[in-house]
Amino acid sequence: MAKRIMHPNHVAVPRNFCRLPDGYGVVKIGVSGAAETGNSGLDAYEKAKEIGREIALQGAIITTGATTGFPMYAAMGAKDECGFSIGFSPAATEREHVETYKLPLDYMDVVVYTGFGYSGRDLLFVRSSDAMIIGPGRIGTFNEFSVAFEDRRPIGILEGGWQTDNILRSIIDNAHRASDRIFFDPDPKALVARLIEFVQKDKAERNLVYNNQDGWGGTGRKDSVIL
Repeated sequence: MAKRIMHPNHVAVPRNFCRLPDGYGVVKIGVSGAAETGNSGLDAYEKAKEIGREIALQGAIITTGATTGFPMYAAMGAKDECGFSIGFSPAATEREHVETYKLPLDYMDVVVYTGFGYSGRDLLFVRSSDAMIIGPGRIGTFNEFSVAFEDRRPIGILEGGWQTDNILRSIIDNAHRASDRIFFDPDPKALVARLIEFVQKDKAERNLVYNNQDGWGGTGRKDSVIL
């Protein structure tokens, strides 16, 4: 078997992590799009790679559905810039991921094997991301958008030579639910920057609270702690 030649950046140590305030972690940007982009236009793959490159250059982590097509090219772009990539698989094991679902392992630093199929994977993927970018896609992409919309995740919708952005604009208009968390832009760099800025501001302004069910805090057992 011929030895595979890897781009040196694809195996380099990730760099330029953009940390959230007060130790909340690193901004995680999910990229959603069609696993098959044949009908998405000639520039879909390049747009995907540009999104991934910008996510890495601006210090965020890219998350995807560990699939082919638009998300894989976004992950490739992130690895081009020594970014960090997390994939959420519908499969329960690596073997099932590769042999049953026929999905790649390329361009991912970590793969989370959910074992919940595509619809369950979508839920975990979106909820593990601080914000979502929606590229050209089909029903799976619309499902991921719906989860993000219901959960009030910040959403960046990439405009381009496809119909997905127009369809989503119609869905949003007919939902009769105003949102200041959804942005449309044809420029990947501007879209990524806007989402990261929104996430950082949102985290800094919001008081995160958890209930201490097991131990004792300053006010006793089962107290609420503001992070």
